[in-house]
Amino acid sequence: MSDRPAPPAAPTTADESSGQSVLVVTGMSGAGRTTAGNALEDVGWYVVDNLPPQMLIPLIDVAEHAGDSLPKVAVIVDVRGGARFSEIDELVRGLRSRTPIRVLFLDASDSALVRRFEQVRRPHPLQGGGTLLDGITAERTRTSQMRAMADIVVDTSELNVHQLASTITELFGEADEPAVRVTLASFGHKYGVPTDADIVADARFLPNPYWIPELRPGSGLDSDVSEYVFAQEGAMEFVDRFAAMLEPVLAGYSRENKRHATIAVGCTGGRHRSVAIIEELARRLGSLPGVGVTVKHRDLGRE
Repeated sequence: MSDRPAPPAAPTTADESSGQSVLVVTGMSGAGRTTAGNALEDVGWYVVDNLPPQMLIPLIDVAEHAGDSLPKVAVIVDVRGGARFSEIDELVRGLRSRTPIRVLFLDASDSALVRRFEQVRRPHPLQGGGTLLDGITAERTRTSQMRAMADIVVDTSELNVHQLASTITELFGEADEPAVRVTLASFGHKYGVPTDADIVADARFLPNPYWIPELRPGSGLDSDVSEYVFAQEGAMEFVDRFAAMLEPVLAGYSRENKRHATIAVGCTGGRHRSVAIIEELARRLGSLPGVGVTVKHRDLGRE
């Protein structure tokens, strides 16, 4: 990617006391605005797609009034707005005197854009009765002023959707935002395997604490139950190897911009073995850089 400067500081003429962030996303049709919008949503931006330019000021008024509940607003504006698109550059210039506002312009080479439109078999929005290149040329002319005033220009010609999403995350995600958010879930097989699990493991190879009278009322959250589970042959080896296997998987998820994953471990009732193992996995995976962990014990409250 040849043209990707770091995000500049917000204009000093704007009042930054509110902490409001506004991003206008625009650029060439086919350059990846939808992918960019999805990536921004994943890192906490409120995204409005295909906003008519004349609605930009009312939207920002609403966002400013909302305060902390809408701290980051991204607006996707493009030539689908018709003749009013020509107003967007003047609107942005005016808004910069009152609001910290940045412009992200997504671009790509003519050949890349033609290839993408041909792949999806759709006409260019400005093509009319002409060719794809006619539409692309017209759009370049119409968007030239916005490109010139953009804070950040990303050339997506050589980027696939995962690489573009990763680029957007790097540019606009919080510094401490986990690259992958992992939900670690215990469950009971007798209640069914979680349908949203990406990876499922089975803890039923271990002796069941249910059959130990003094352990039956407890759960894998209790130290005596957990100690019993991990005292069994193969238990700690299983966790060691499972955690080691997950490290490259989660690193790969991050590279492919798969930002959410659910990893489930089941036992018979979802109360003892799977709970203890999930708690131990959470301790281990939670220490990995770029990984945020949430624990869910789906069936712990069932009889």
